[in-house]
Amino acid sequence: MQRPELHQHIIATAGNLFYTQGYNSTGINEIVSKCNIAKATLYGHFKSKEDICIAYLEQRHQNFMLALKNHVEQKNTGKNQLLAIFDLLQDMYRSENFQGCWGLKTLGELSPKQKKLLNILQKQKKELLLYLGEVVGDNISNLSKAETEKISGGLYLLYESAVTESHLFKNDWPIYMARGIAPLLFSERE
Repeated sequence: MQRPELHQHIIATAGNLFYTQGYNSTGINEIVSKCNIAKATLYGHFKSKEDICIAYLEQRHQNFMLALKNHVEQKNTGKNQLLAIFDLLQDMYRSENFQGCWGLKTLGELSPKQKKLLNILQKQKKELLLYLGEVVGDNISNLSKAETEKISGGLYLLYESAVTESHLFKNDWPIYMARGIAPLLFSERE
């Protein structure tokens, strides 16, 4: 395996372990074993488990944002683009091994001392919130900044709760409920 492929293999393997069994429950030895590599090889790519987790979180976030942007662009403008995040979540829920939000799962395991991971998660959630603001601005005209923030913030909070609750209940009713409530945020302004 070439160096770039091996690097990605380590991220994918460790990321799958972090997502399914948790960051704290996944040890370096398990990552090495699942990757079928020597510990020295792993440390040739990453300095620490935290660095592997950072790479995993960044990759998952980039893939999610790309998928979300593509999902939004494929929808007709207006209400369909504003609700696209819930349609994407429904697709994610139906995919194999849905375990909720990879970022929130990691956040739940962090100690106050793990500020590097916390900062990355905050940055990623802010990026999602800002993108939702762009979607709102592109689909509803003549909104003030405060109105845009209120609608995009509402969509964000509904999305985040739908992710968490659908994982908690192992059911997609929270996604349908959030998607049903979301138009109340903007129906008068469309």
